[in-house]
Amino acid sequence: MAKRPALSKGEMVVARLLWDHSPATVRQIHTALPSPQDMDFSTVQTYLRRLETKGYASSVLQGKTRIYSAKAKAAAVVKATVDELVSRLFGGSTMPLMRHLIEERSVSADELSELRQLIERLEKERNSE
Repeated sequence: MAKRPALSKGEMVVARLLWDHSPATVRQIHTALPSPQDMDFSTVQTYLRRLETKGYASSVLQGKTRIYSAKAKAAAVVKATVDELVSRLFGGSTMPLMRHLIEERSVSADELSELRQLIERLEKERNSE
């Protein structure tokens, strides 16, 4: 996958909505905002154009309406964003990020249980190699 430019906070909000509602018009994305009054219609339109320019979205013109579709998969964008964060903020070491998330972000009992299961599964996979 080619490296795409990073997304701004606003672009990420619009990208998430596009992943959930793709294909969609600017109006549909604007309406899907948790609080549409927090972002102008024209701002949503600008963010969608930027997403297209950066390679995260594509669009087609149907009559006078532009229809946007997600081009990049959410999982790939999350992976690239987290990888960049770990590299930039933690020098490539993941443990400080994991420690911060577990200790500072109010991890629930269910999430801790899920994390234990994940660790056990990963340990089994590594031991069977």
